[in-house]
Amino acid sequence: MNFAQIGLQIPTILLPQAGADLTRWAVVACDQYTSQPDYWARVEALVGAAPSTLRLILPEVHLGAPDEAQRIADIQLAMRRYASTGVLVPQAPGMVLIERETARGRTRRGLVVALDLEDYDFNPGAKTLIRPTEGTIMERLPPRVRVREDAPLELPHVMVLIDDPNRLVIDPLFAEPLEALYDFPLMLDSGRVRGWRVDHPLLIQWVVEQLTRLALPEAFNARYGVSNEPPLLYAMGDGNHSFATAKIIWENLKRTAPDATDIMNHPARHALVELVNLHDPGLEFEAIHRVAFGVDAGQLLAALAEFCRVQGSSLSVVDHPSWAAAHQDWAEQPRPGQQAIAFVGQGRCGVLVIDQPRLTLPVATLQAFLDQYLPTVPGARLDYIHGEDTLQQLGAQPGNLGFYLPALAKGDFFRTIIRDGALPRKTFSMGEADEKRFYLECRQITR
Repeated sequence: MNFAQIGLQIPTILLPQAGADLTRWAVVACDQYTSQPDYWARVEALVGAAPSTLRLILPEVHLGAPDEAQRIADIQLAMRRYASTGVLVPQAPGMVLIERETARGRTRRGLVVALDLEDYDFNPGAKTLIRPTEGTIMERLPPRVRVREDAPLELPHVMVLIDDPNRLVIDPLFAEPLEALYDFPLMLDSGRVRGWRVDHPLLIQWVVEQLTRLALPEAFNARYGVSNEPPLLYAMGDGNHSFATAKIIWENLKRTAPDATDIMNHPARHALVELVNLHDPGLEFEAIHRVAFGVDAGQLLAALAEFCRVQGSSLSVVDHPSWAAAHQDWAEQPRPGQQAIAFVGQGRCGVLVIDQPRLTLPVATLQAFLDQYLPTVPGARLDYIHGEDTLQQLGAQPGNLGFYLPALAKGDFFRTIIRDGALPRKTFSMGEADEKRFYLECRQITR
């Protein structure tokens, strides 16, 4: 069932066969714990020989490894084996209602659907119904393309936000007598997930009507105080690069298709996602911190001061005797006309105070500098970190410097995207690493 006016498809989902160990089946998004190979070693040990989505993904901790090509070939082989041997079972067309409990006591609700890639464009300035919320890092796409381009299946860690302040799209479904699909604890103390089938025509109609209401042009423009602005209904929350990869594959299929009309019915036109309401009480925006590897702290901070000077601002470096003291000082910042970024590494802790910054967000200032500076340092690289403890741990390692950034407020999220376009990449995270979506549902994307 397709509802092209709102870019929605009711998918045919594949789930593991009855009796499968779902705790070992479901693993966290591939772009988590990228600097913590020990986490993925624990996952490997836990999964063992059991059927698992670990065999269907390429954890990004392995990107660039000598065996990357073999890993990708093994992934696609495992997909075909799971689909042909009954490990994965097709369900009747329908959506999946999700309730995710995290280890931190939060409960987040979602709805698994498929979205139309014809309504998405990751290029800057795009005004499509589905939009990225952060800059797309083009160099991150080729490895994902290599995994997906010959893959028969997709499995999503993509979470897409809708701005539904009255909570009418997803929440009312929890009052219905739905068929339970799964209910199990997630591995490595990551909480619990429950899912229910949503396939009754009246419930599907309800979801479609409520999404259509959010996308009405007149109401949309009034809600955000704009005029003649094309509606934004779906904003990427997590997984923008996976969604962008699906878009690239789809555009490649269209370009090489012998029949331009027939290709529009190809299953790769849509991508499986979980919709999450921006106003869900269980949804928290967490900051994404930065760790620079292979740098000299003194040289980097001197370069940052020069960068700020050229931008028409100035940098003050306030050192503290401990991370606790630095964090407390950071929490009391910034003052009007200032930005504050805490840092840790190479025997130093402190706060960077930037006066009269040219860019609005601290993350934008820092990212603009790091994008310019790190390529000039042989062997230096940048990673994006969830969680203060991990930041401290990595920042304390020789040659590293960690930067602690504030979380983004949810209230003006959609309005900012509509008016200013995509945020700097890796500006925010929907929860900590272990709160991310775990791979579970699959969908066929080949004929």
